[in-house]
Amino acid sequence: MSDTISSISQLEDCIGAAGLPVKMKIIDHLDATAAQWIGASPVAFVGLGSADGPGVSVAGGLPGFARVKDAKTLAIPLAAIDAPGAAEVGRGAGVLFLIPGIGETLRANGAVKAVSATELEITIEECFVHCAKALIRSDFWNPAEAAAPSDPAGFVDAARFLALATMDAQGRIDISPKGDPAGLLVRMGGARATLAERPGNRLAFGYRNMIEQPKVAALCIIPGALSVAVLRGQAHLTKDEAVRAAFVVDEKTPLLATVIEGAQPQIAVSAALERAGLWASSPAAPAIDPAATLVAHLKLNKARGAQATLLRLAANRGLIAKGLESSYKTQLY
Repeated sequence: MSDTISSISQLEDCIGAAGLPVKMKIIDHLDATAAQWIGASPVAFVGLGSADGPGVSVAGGLPGFARVKDAKTLAIPLAAIDAPGAAEVGRGAGVLFLIPGIGETLRANGAVKAVSATELEITIEECFVHCAKALIRSDFWNPAEAAAPSDPAGFVDAARFLALATMDAQGRIDISPKGDPAGLLVRMGGARATLAERPGNRLAFGYRNMIEQPKVAALCIIPGALSVAVLRGQAHLTKDEAVRAAFVVDEKTPLLATVIEGAQPQIAVSAALERAGLWASSPAAPAIDPAATLVAHLKLNKARGAQATLLRLAANRGLIAKGLESSYKTQLY
């Protein structure tokens, strides 16, 4: 029997299915809290779709380099993106925003609305806060002490954070954050990259995309380094025990691993990371409140039914914050 996960039912048998509370954190626009988040962010990972599959790049500058034009439109200067490529109107697009000192990230997905000589506009179809587990596991805001390896495979092996761009059969893009200690996140073996898959929110957008359409792009980061490694290839999910056993942390083996075939990593200097200055100084106390943002989004979600109504009425910042804190202590691995 194959260990490859090739259907949604197999996937949910392995990791479970997302419950309504998790699904209700997604909204279909950029609300005031999302706009505040984007305005405070100096860096983002941008995924763009193409006929050859997804691409991924870093975008960055001063906080607020990207701007919310209206509730459905996000604008990013092309000059802020390391490798914008040939963005095409109508193609899928996904953006993952980070704020120094905060573990949670903001994901905004949609489609390219317009491309001018200076700016990329994205029509937003979904927006939500992603949990802090990837950044906690990667210790993202603390730079590595050792110099980054100069060879591509060595750089990938030393990475502690990875932004994985996936694309579904309709061309929709998602950027998933991944994080782990160096050597336990992703490993190269010839032209194959293997990535540990840790517990998440079970929305599993990236997993679902890989099952539908296997082309992916991954951007690997060593915190503190101003270079990145990018690789592309054909991905599949596996529950092969021998593959997963190479990524044990705290005596816990990941339920799944992603295998990317045909991966040929390339190192490039990231001007966006340099402009963002993520590790140049200690992060200032952030004004953004992820738990409050989650509550706002849950209340804005348009799901109907008695359970959805009760969830909206019961949601409050204290309850959400305690739930996040508990999951970060007990469900990292």
